[in-house]
Amino acid sequence: MTAEAQATDTPSLVMRQIVIQLRAMDSYGTYDTWTDDKVLAPMILTKAQRREIPVVGDPDETTVSRVKAYYNAIATIIEQQCGLMAVPMINLTHEGFGRAIISVGKLIVLDKTLRDVHRFGFDSMEKLTGEVDKLTDKAVTMVEAHRDVAKL
Repeated sequence: MTAEAQATDTPSLVMRQIVIQLRAMDSYGTYDTWTDDKVLAPMILTKAQRREIPVVGDPDETTVSRVKAYYNAIATIIEQQCGLMAVPMINLTHEGFGRAIISVGKLIVLDKTLRDVHRFGFDSMEKLTGEVDKLTDKAVTMVEAHRDVAKL
């Protein structure tokens, strides 16, 4: 696959993986009849929408599930690219603070501090895919550099 074709497929890969993760967490079947765009819509928050959300607030279960789906999708993409199992671990307080870690074997490939989770979202789909690409590239590079630790 050429680099150009891979760059064109990346947004669809990221979006598809997030949709898969969100649908997997939907225990009531709400998303069954929704299009992929409608399922992904809450991941995008414009500046105006973000301003409407209070600065201090507790995240609801829907927002927490979006955060989990986001990091699960990143872990799945890392796993597909490096061939080793990637495990996401997310710890959140009821106030929306916490940490997201993705490990491959004994190697921590992603460690993010989470703040203001009730305002979780991205300005656009391009920013979302750009952030996922940046995080997965860094993680895969780390796995390649320390493959012996990642295999433990």
